Amino acid sequence: MILLAADTSGKNGSLALARVTRGQSEIKVLEVVPLAGGTFSAELVPQIAALLRKYGFETSDLAGFAVASGPGSFTGLRVGLAAVKALAEILQKPIAAVSLLEALARSGAGNGRVFSALDAGRSEVYAGDYLLGPPVSVNSERLLGKDEFLAEAEGQVVVTPDAGIAEAARAAGIHVEQVDYPRSDVIARLGWERIQCGQTVRPEELEANYIRRSDAEIFSTPKR
Repeated sequence: MILLAADTSGKNGSLALARVTRGQSEIKVLEVVPLAGGTFSAELVPQIAALLRKYGFETSDLAGFAVASGPGSFTGLRVGLAAVKALAEILQKPIAAVSLLEALARSGAGNGRVFSALDAGRSEVYAGDYLLGPPVSVNSERLLGKDEFLAEAEGQVVVTPDAGIAEAARAAGIHVEQVDYPRSDVIARLGWERIQCGQTVRPEELEANYIRRSDAEIFSTPKR
């Protein structure tokens, strides 16, 4: 069986194809294919078809889908989630939605309480407050101002791929683990874990975890 994972949350996304076995947590990642930002809508489905064809698989070989649900680009997330929804509905396969903030938190070396952080622009931070076990539990995922984030993360471990956040946190005396930005192979691993535990969503339930409201929502004039 194989698992298809997709991440279209940022400027650069990726697809991953992994071989999986029910009852086993380990997966074998066959390939990670980069996707250029701005072309997700044109690239995604053809790249999925090409990846399956390259390894001699049919869509019937898919055990399920794992997808990065956010936070990130509004347009990018919509493209990725729409494609996964359509394929999962047609094929009647399970979907695991994975938060990028959880993927980050679990990319660090330690257990216990961890703050994961992504640069959200506008002097803001996407912040995840996690307790890493097992089991893994999320205390919150929020949009915070940088100063607010640094105040809340004081005395904790911060995991981030962003150099600016890492530098500011270290300057504030916070322990930082700077890691690579999670790719779709990380999403595949966490997604397979969810699928085996039955933590899946139906296509109609799959929604993006934007955290931040869109500009249209922020600046729209309320109707009277």
